[in-house]
Amino acid sequence: MSTKKSIVVFIFIVLSLALAAYQPGSPSPEPDQPSDEQVQPANPPSDQGGPENPPDLAVAAEILGITEQDLADALGPPPPDFAAAAQTLGITEQELQNALFAAGAPMSEPPADQPLANSGSETTTAPVQQASVASDQTMVSKSAVAGGYPIVDTGQTACYNDQNAISCPQAGAAYYGQDAQYAGNQPSYTLSADGLTVTDNVTGLTWTQSPDLNKDGTINVDDKLTFAEAQTYADAVLNPQNYGGYNDWRLPTMKELYSLMDFRGTDPVIGGGTAGLTPFIDTTYFAFGYGDEAAGERNIDAQFWSSNTYLGTVFGNQTATFGLNLADGRIKGYPSGDQGPRPKLNYVYFMRDNTTYGVNDFTDNGDGTVTDNATGLMWSQDDSGTGMNWEEALAWVQQKNAENYLGYSDWRLPNAKEMQSIVDYSRAPDATNSAAIDPVFNITQITNEAGEVDYPWFWTSTTHVKSNGSGFAGVYISFGRGLGSMDSVNVIDVHGAGCQRSDPKNGNRDDYPTWGNGPQGDVRRVFNYVRLVRGSAQFIEGAGSGADASVQPPAGNQPSGGQPPVGGSPPQAGDGPPQEAINACSGLSANAACQFTAPHGEVSGTCLAITEQLACVPAGGPPGQ
Repeated sequence: MSTKKSIVVFIFIVLSLALAAYQPGSPSPEPDQPSDEQVQPANPPSDQGGPENPPDLAVAAEILGITEQDLADALGPPPPDFAAAAQTLGITEQELQNALFAAGAPMSEPPADQPLANSGSETTTAPVQQASVASDQTMVSKSAVAGGYPIVDTGQTACYNDQNAISCPQAGAAYYGQDAQYAGNQPSYTLSADGLTVTDNVTGLTWTQSPDLNKDGTINVDDKLTFAEAQTYADAVLNPQNYGGYNDWRLPTMKELYSLMDFRGTDPVIGGGTAGLTPFIDTTYFAFGYGDEAAGERNIDAQFWSSNTYLGTVFGNQTATFGLNLADGRIKGYPSGDQGPRPKLNYVYFMRDNTTYGVNDFTDNGDGTVTDNATGLMWSQDDSGTGMNWEEALAWVQQKNAENYLGYSDWRLPNAKEMQSIVDYSRAPDATNSAAIDPVFNITQITNEAGEVDYPWFWTSTTHVKSNGSGFAGVYISFGRGLGSMDSVNVIDVHGAGCQRSDPKNGNRDDYPTWGNGPQGDVRRVFNYVRLVRGSAQFIEGAGSGADASVQPPAGNQPSGGQPPVGGSPPQAGDGPPQEAINACSGLSANAACQFTAPHGEVSGTCLAITEQLACVPAGGPPGQ
């Protein structure tokens, strides 16, 4: 065996042994005191040593779009430093591990059907979601992330132009690269046996299942709390009664709450009732109620409190706290003090666990990029420097990829949940004289419609769909003030820096901005800014051609982080994927769901083209850190 092959064998052994020892979740308790939250493998790893044969570096290099020599050089002599190798290659450590797995590295992982919740929890299968894609380069899921802040996919599965749903466009065409053409960490939940709690298997957060606080079977205004009441309710009511078996319930942060956001929802017509509407949360698992119209509320009055108080003020002088409207799909700062005419009442989902969720870990890479080690995403340090409409924003991303901007050609327009992940709610223009973003990023300064120094709103790739199916509005995140006008003349901050709203995707520059739109008189700019992101998606050459090609995310419940088990017989050097993985895709087309039995359990994944043959690649690849 050559020296190069020997190094590869050693790399594979080290990787396999490290991953075989991997246990998700919290540190293990003493053997005689098992934790009711610990995920236990149904089949423990074998006591035998690591496999004798390595993955094929040529296959891994092909997946990563680099040369085999560059990959070998980055991995270096044993023992390999995967984090350093990934940094050298300009990819995430998870992308490197995914490629090594797809190239034939069998890994060990707890079975996919093991619930994350306590041992008495009931396993409930999450709905399968599909993304319609039409491109010679189909993007598929890489769910696993290295840090403790995995971003749950938006759930958006249809593509749109600036008005209506369309067949997803091909590379180079208008509107290419939007939300539905990427699949991230697919939503996966487990309902507890007593029906009181829901565990998010991606984020590791556990939630109260219903906002019906008085337990009368009806979710209405009687269940709503002021912000002051919401702050004390968990400790006053839930924790003393050990609700759902836990005594550490708390009010969620805005980022924790936004993890539940599901953009399959539809934005209602105010006053149009609730028939035929879809809320912005998965009601397969969560109980939900629209506004209590019988009590004089609007149908859209289904706002939920977070714990993040806005550092500025809204409506001129009112203190505010951010919340999420799961009826119309928006974030805003709701008056939460005593300056207004009456206290604002909102619903609440209380939560517990994973206190690191929503905590960013930024690294300035010194090359114009910033990596968030918590989410696994890489961002451009600079923004676009100018505003553009939604179609232009998507085209600008393609242009930057053609330029190999900052050394990369796989930039994306971030989806709504990715963009919101870099909001810094501890900053606001009025309080810190800065945008609501970490200073590791550069952000263009603007003069807003009220003549104030301010910061832009940023387009996302997500469409804000109306209840009639219209896709004329795109979602934006505001890193400056969330402006509106209650009298159609004076422009003020009505939503707060860090809000999420929507703008028309297109319009004549001479006609915008406008204000006085909607119930809070929103300013409409249309021409918003762009910040690039990369990571979490992989381009597969030659897969998914045709208008009806689709990405098939994983179904069912999975351990925290969304990674199903992986395994299979050790491949022979140079053979590529395990034979079981190849057999699982026999007779199937690219991106079809697949399954096979491996030594450590059932493997579920997607059929992908690896070295000119289809093989079943588990969603997310090997487990992350």
